[in-house]
Formats: sequence, C-alpha cells, structure tokens
Amino acid sequence: MINATGHSLTIATNLGSAVWTASAVNLYHLWPLSLRLTLFLCGVFVAIANMGLVRELSWSRFLSNLLFITPFSYLIQLFTQIVIHLGINQLQLPLRIIIDILGILCVALATSIYQRANIVLHPNDDFMQILRYRFLNGNATIAQMVHYIPPVLIMVGTFFISRRLFAVNIGTLICLFFQGTFIGFFDRHAFTRLKHYGITNLATVNT
Repeated sequence: MINATGHSLTIATNLGSAVWTASAVNLYHLWPLSLRLTLFLCGVFVAIANMGLVRELSWSRFLSNLLFITPFSYLIQLFTQIVIHLGINQLQLPLRIIIDILGILCVALATSIYQRANIVLHPNDDFMQILRYRFLNGNATIAQMVHYIPPVLIMVGTFFISRRLFAVNIGTLICLFFQGTFIGFFDRHAFTRLKHYGITNLATVNT
C-alpha cells in the first residue's frame, strides 16, 4: 500500500516517477495496453530474469513475485486515477514537487521494509537485492544504480520510437541518484529490528 501510494503520487504529479515505473509508463504510451497490464508484464519479465541471475529455476520465488505485482499493478492504476481526480495537477508547482518527492520517499520506505521482511518482494526489488548481495557486497546505493540500467535502456528505446518521454522529470533524477541512499537511510532508521538476509538466506527464504 505504501509503495503503490508513492508510485501513484509520482505518476499523477507527472514530475518524475521512479525509474522502473517511468519505463513502464513510457511503454504504456507506446502500445495499446493498460497501465496495470504494462506494469504486470514488466514485473513478469523481471521475475524470469531474477531466476536466471540466481541460477535456480524456483517457481516458488516466481509465484511470490507474481503475488506482489498482481495487486500492486491494480492499486497503482486505481490510486493514480483517484489522485488525478482529486485535482493534484491543479496545485501550484512547488507543492506538486513536494508531493512528488514525498511519493519517492514512500517508495524508498516501503522498499526498505519489505526487502528486510523478505517474505514477498516486487520483482524489481528482488532484482536489486540479488545484485546487492550476490554481486555488490551489500552496497544499496551502487546496487540501485546498476539495477536502473534496464529501465533507462527501455526509456531510450521508447524515446527513439515515439520521440516523447513520459513520467521523466526532476523526480526521476532524484530516484536515479539518491533512491539507494534513501533506502539505506530507512534501513537504519525505520523498523530497525528488521535486518537484511544475506543472499544465501534470501534464496532459502524465497524457495
């Protein structure tokens, strides 16, 4: 709920969404599928890629990713429609920027909590966890930057096709450079009794 709310605020303000969400929004404007279905299909693709990264065909891990993205995709579309209906785009620009940044912080908080709870993860965040603990010695900031490479490439591709960019603005730049730092901050200060599992335990829990 926290995560979907945060993403919805960034989409509705149109001042820059989280990088993965922005890539999905650009795909949504490129093909005749709903935002909900676009987010779901992107999640399925990443969930399949995650199994390749851990070199294990784990259907329980795949299904747990689907368990997250199915309601998540629906809630983002629903909340975005509600927030737009409430007239968020009629607000003054400084207030919209504050709301956009609040949405980004909500996403970082939610990501920190459910990554440490490690029960059900969004495929994108599972991807980030795998990079963080299997390849990057637990560094959240670097892992976040590396895991943004695929969505950035998607946005470059959609831009060359449509010559337009959607959901890319100041908020996207903040996410690109600081989201990993925000997550690390909430790791230390929100629900501090929750601890990250190492990649071995992560794989065990999810399988």
